[in-house]
Amino acid sequence: MKITLIAGSNRPDASTTQLSQYIAHLLQEHGHEAEVFNLYEHQLPLYGPGEAYGHEEVQKLAQAAKSADALVLATPEYHGSISGVLKNALDFLGSDYFNNKAVLSANSAGGLIGTASLLHLQTIVRNVHGINCPEWISIGGSQREFNENGEPTDEGTELRIRKAVESFIDLASKLSSASA
Repeated sequence: MKITLIAGSNRPDASTTQLSQYIAHLLQEHGHEAEVFNLYEHQLPLYGPGEAYGHEEVQKLAQAAKSADALVLATPEYHGSISGVLKNALDFLGSDYFNNKAVLSANSAGGLIGTASLLHLQTIVRNVHGINCPEWISIGGSQREFNENGEPTDEGTELRIRKAVESFIDLASKLSSASA
């Protein structure tokens, strides 16, 4: 399967991006093609009707999402919600990009965990007809630390991420097989 991960932070070396890269690594370990679309590197114009859809970075985002069999949405938790850059990116993508695709939600929070942004992501996914993975990933506090190999330094965090990714792969495989 081809899986696109949208890393929804606009900071270099963000823990959200590190988490996305680690999830991509796990997906590749399972034999899947994984592409991280980093919103720090691919800066999009503000959403609006008309010419913004023709912007080169919007076209890259649309292609990455459209060609994916499944998606991972990762966000820092800002003020109890998703990041503005991720919301802006998702506004460019409607149900044509999510319909019947498995979606895993993940976040990095300043506190121990952050579930509010995950609930917001899952609400958005439902509204664009994606299929939410019943597992989600939230890392916070010291759980946001990654070693030089890009792996979580906390063993419990690493195991939770692996479990969620395996659940996501299972769901995505079933949905991908059903639509083939």
